[in-house]
Amino acid sequence: MSTIKLYANDLILFAHVIDAGSFTRASELTGLPKSTLSRRVSELEDELGERLMQRSTRRLVLTDFGENILEYARRLSDETEAATALAQHRQVTPHGTLRVSLPPEFRELSIVKVATEYSRQYPNVRLELDLSSRRVDIIAERFDVAVRAAAQLPDDSSLVARHIMTQHNSLYASPDYLKRHGRPDTPTDLVNHTGLVLVTSGGEQETWRLTQGNERWEGRPHNFLAANSLGLQQELAIEGLGIVGLSERFAQPQVESGLLEKVLPGWRLPETVIWCVTPGRRLLPQRTLAFIELFKKVLSVA
Repeated sequence: MSTIKLYANDLILFAHVIDAGSFTRASELTGLPKSTLSRRVSELEDELGERLMQRSTRRLVLTDFGENILEYARRLSDETEAATALAQHRQVTPHGTLRVSLPPEFRELSIVKVATEYSRQYPNVRLELDLSSRRVDIIAERFDVAVRAAAQLPDDSSLVARHIMTQHNSLYASPDYLKRHGRPDTPTDLVNHTGLVLVTSGGEQETWRLTQGNERWEGRPHNFLAANSLGLQQELAIEGLGIVGLSERFAQPQVESGLLEKVLPGWRLPETVIWCVTPGRRLLPQRTLAFIELFKKVLSVA
């Protein structure tokens, strides 16, 4: 016995033709040419091996076999409409689970504020936040979004990176530290100070690369305290333990409150770009797009 290959779309078109009462009316409702509808129904009949309807210039008359097939065709049509309605509803009202990978320094990125506002606006989404300094495999670990901080990201055709913001970074220290150890006048003076340096995801101590116009300096203090937590380094700097590199944006509250002062004004560390990386799908769920937009909005006003 030969295998019958049916296509759901042909069955659905058959149901549309019967419900419309004619190929002409079905053409108007579906937007397909009448000749296409007639051909698709004929091909369906050929595949089934029996006529589904008797055609005349005035009306369509179902065969007994057509009556039986119509029941299944209408069921397919109803299920398709239900799936479409569900997809449209989910686009308007985000549902499901959103898995987000984030660097551990959530305070730097206002994640508490983002998570609070997102949960308030989209209560039907379960938010899962994974805070880790490691570079997760977004696709293999099934993350919807990965927030990454880097000047550049490696090329990966399976991922899409959306620019969120650019951070300008400088050196800071507490007034107490500068009073006890003196204020460096040039980058070369830094070697005689204590540096609070960041440990990268690869386990290496970060080197300070400073620029002022066309001038460049690279190095780090001989005496340094390394940690993989920028938040911890900031707190240690406030306590007077050394000089730390921070983004100007998020150091500003500590500067305004007198807890930190900028060291070597005019010299800057490399910029850091904040990205939202997603799997390279053509269509993203509304819950993902909503998170990215809210994240960008919160950071723009933080």
